[in-house]
Amino acid sequence: MTAAGWHTNDHYLYALIAVVGSLAAVIGTHWFIQSSRWSGWARSLQGVAPPFINILGVLFGLTLAFLANDTWSAHDQATRAVYKEADALQSLATLAKPLPPAQRQALEHSVADYAQACVQEWAALAQRQASPAVRQKADDLLTLLASPDMAHATSNNVHALMLNKASEARDQRDQRIALSQTHVNPLKWLGMGFLGLLTLLSIAVVHVDKPRAALVAVSLFALGAAPTAAIVLIQGNPFEPPTVVSPAPIEAVAVGLVAK
Repeated sequence: MTAAGWHTNDHYLYALIAVVGSLAAVIGTHWFIQSSRWSGWARSLQGVAPPFINILGVLFGLTLAFLANDTWSAHDQATRAVYKEADALQSLATLAKPLPPAQRQALEHSVADYAQACVQEWAALAQRQASPAVRQKADDLLTLLASPDMAHATSNNVHALMLNKASEARDQRDQRIALSQTHVNPLKWLGMGFLGLLTLLSIAVVHVDKPRAALVAVSLFALGAAPTAAIVLIQGNPFEPPTVVSPAPIEAVAVGLVAK
């Protein structure tokens, strides 16, 4: 895998590490308590009160919840950005209707070109990249709206609104690009993993005098924590499977203009 490919898909590796690491921690803990030469010393630790688990468990749960919230928030922000961008483009198409035929056709063609380029950019967003073609189409649209012919073809208020909508579309595109390039923060996940390991060890210590019960308890914790962390990790990029923010709102604007 190339360096760029690794950087794009690093969250899958982190998800694998979360699952494999949890399995290794369960096996290693059970071996330490049951079969290692230190098992006698480990069993001498019995007496830790069960409520002690709650302290580390709550810290681990809150940390994982905050990381999950960051991921879901990024998806919500990306969805809003797409809809706002589509709304800005649709507003430009609506404001173009009263214009003289030459200016109306030029504006509708420019909006359609920009919308189609945005839809084609989705594959690049999945790779945490941006398409230079979309930036050029955005520049062309803004240049057209700022031209003297367009200013003379409509009132000052409507012309200002058109420019504002074009700027809004650019801003929302910048927002979705920024969200697509958000990477997994290893330090955050390392902290969460460390708390998870401490929680697993605290469960084992509470049940250290009953190895089979300890195995069941730590296994249940790992089965709850590891898949949850992996699910959050693999959804780090809102524009990459398995849950992809759809370009359908922008595509609908392009289809509506092209069909005219």
